[in-house]
Amino acid sequence: QVQLVESGGDLVQAGGSLRLSCRVSGNILGVDTMGWYRRAPGKQREWVAQITRGGRTNYAVSVKGRFTISRDYALNTLDLQMSSLKPEDTAVYYCMANIRANNYWGQGTQVTVSS
Repeated sequence: QVQLVESGGDLVQAGGSLRLSCRVSGNILGVDTMGWYRRAPGKQREWVAQITRGGRTNYAVSVKGRFTISRDYALNTLDLQMSSLKPEDTAVYYCMANIRANNYWGQGTQVTVSS
């Protein structure tokens, strides 16, 4: 069994910063790529950023230069540092871990950016 638990979501003003965290636990031998996704109200879930086991990162165009993804291999955590937040960043943010060819998801954490 694999569990992912996100935290750090909050209400923040435009231009502000937030740091999301995701803790992975359970049978996590062989964690490969990890990533963050988000779902805005009335929209489909979209990919935000990912980091491979080797540390290579990729970002959606909409967040590149503002968000930074990182992972701690010892603690099995995944973070997303978000800065220069915009109202359009408002969404539920989900953590994803690819483990032995299966994708596992957290329950999500709400980020609301006020204008």
